[in-house]
Order: sequence, then structure tokens, then C-alpha cells
Amino acid sequence: METNKEVKISFWASHVTSIVSVSLVLLLVGIIALVWGGATSETRRLREQVEINLVLGDSVSDARAKELAAEIKSKPYAANVRVVTREAALQRWTQDTGEDLRELYGVNPLSPEIRFSLRNDYCSASNVGVIEHNLQRIPEVAAVDAPDGKMVERMNSNLSGFTGILAVVAGAMMLISFVLINNTVQLTIHSRRFTIHTMRLVGATKGFISRPIVANYLYCGLISGCIAALMLAGALYAAPYAGFGNILSIYDWRLLLGIGGGLLLLGIILCSMSAWLATARYLRKSYDELFR
Repeated sequence: METNKEVKISFWASHVTSIVSVSLVLLLVGIIALVWGGATSETRRLREQVEINLVLGDSVSDARAKELAAEIKSKPYAANVRVVTREAALQRWTQDTGEDLRELYGVNPLSPEIRFSLRNDYCSASNVGVIEHNLQRIPEVAAVDAPDGKMVERMNSNLSGFTGILAVVAGAMMLISFVLINNTVQLTIHSRRFTIHTMRLVGATKGFISRPIVANYLYCGLISGCIAALMLAGALYAAPYAGFGNILSIYDWRLLLGIGGGLLLLGIILCSMSAWLATARYLRKSYDELFR
């Protein structure tokens, strides 16, 4: 019983520095992943704000407008399709201008409208042009109010540049995290290089020597990933109390689960890989080279 207690203390004492260091690196990676996910969601949301408005002919009834809206809703490029009836258009005109067109003309002169936003994949100048052309061919459509192609391209260019910068930062962070974790693991294994060499001298195989070391650091990576994920979740949960608003509402729960799982997997892969590389390095060294 006493022996088991000593082994547990020895494990934590020898790996606590690695676990803390790797957890902090993974936390930083998690923050970058959150920023990336938030930027991707916001980019999609901004692109899906691009709206097309169809003004129907005077003779088109509200019932026919709803039928056309259902047809447009079935198209792969349309999202958030809604019908603005004659009465709704008149009420909006009265609210905006203060004029009652029914009193002025004796009838409601406004036509029904169909409004819809474009899906993210179709938000480009070429697609907008094709969609606008196809909509103009519908007999009941009197006019199509679509965004300018240059404006769409300018928006896409700005959003692509922003996501490109984030991609470079994320790639650099992944490289830095691997280097930092690799150095942390190698420094720890460096203190055990003579033990590794002694085990070789008594006939232990490379697999027998490296297997427990890699397994230990696999556990370290798993523990570090759990700690980083919990710290990230705690920060998101505490954000409203710190005055940063409800950040959790921005993200889909599947994205958050993916980031948490990714941190666990990244910790396991990087720690076990670094341990395997470091152990293999010292297994190749001679006794004299261990002092260098």
C-alpha cells in the first residue's frame, strides 16, 4: 500500500511541470481555435446578410406571392424567404413616410414582395448575377433588387483576407505549440538518459524501454488536454460575470465540443510523439554522447 502511494507521488512529481506547461500551451491553442471558430461563424453570418428583393407585378395576388416564395425557398441558394404582402408593404410605407397611400389614391398601389437572403456558398458576384438573371425571367416579377457585384466581391475580399490572417496565426501557433511541448518533454526525458542507457546495457529492447515512457506522456497529454478544455470552458462560463457578455451564445455547442475534443487529441498526439522521438534519440546515443 505504501509502495503504491510512493509511485503515484513519483509520477506526479516527475510530470507536474510537463502537465502544467503543456496545459498552458493547449489553452492558448484553444483560444486561437475559439477566435477562428467565431470568425468563421461571423463570416458566414455576414455573407448570409446579402439580400435579394423581388417586386412582383400589380396583378399578382398575395396567395400567388406565397406560392412563388415556396418555389424560391426550394432553391439551393435561398435562405430566410419571406413574403411582404400588400398590406404589410403599405403599413411599412406609412411608418417610414407618414403618408397613407390608400387615402391618397383610394386604393393600395403597392405590390407584394418576396425577400430572401443568399446562402454562404452562393454569395459571390458571379452567382448573384446568374440568380438575378433567372429571377427576372419569372413572369410575375416586375423588378429584382440585388446587391451590386462589386460590393459583394469587396466584402468577400475583406472577409477572405481576415480569415487568411487567422489561418496564418493558427498555423504558427500549432508550430510553436509543437516546439514548446517537444522541448518540455525532451527536457524531462533528458534527466532519464542514463537510466535509458543502463536498460540498454542489460539487454532491454527499444520497445520495452520506450513503451512505458510514451505511455506516461500519453497520459500527461490526456490530463493536459482535459485541464486546458476545463480552463477554456470555465473562462467562457465566467465571461458574463467579468463583463465580457455571453460569449457562449456566439458558438454552436458542436463547435465547442469539437474544440474540447481537439485539445484532448492534440495533447495526446504531441506528448506521445515528442516522448517517442526523445526516447529514440537517446537510444541511439553512446555513453560518451550522453554527456554532451
